[in-house]
Amino acid sequence: MERLLTVDQVAEQLGTGVRFPRRLIEERRITFVKVGRHVRIPESAVEDFVSANTVEPIALRPTGFRRAA
Repeated sequence: MERLLTVDQVAEQLGTGVRFPRRLIEERRITFVKVGRHVRIPESAVEDFVSANTVEPIALRPTGFRRAA
């Protein structure tokens, strides 16, 4: 079985406050599991969230060439 993280652990892993993962849960933007009254987030869901929201840098053109206006 996969490791389930608390909201505090997710916040620490993401480097954010506790409110951010709580908002992700409320807005259903991340997968979570309810264990009684407790909410747990699978470790893979955090990895998937980070992967889905990772922005790749753009490749810049060489600066030696400029267009004439």
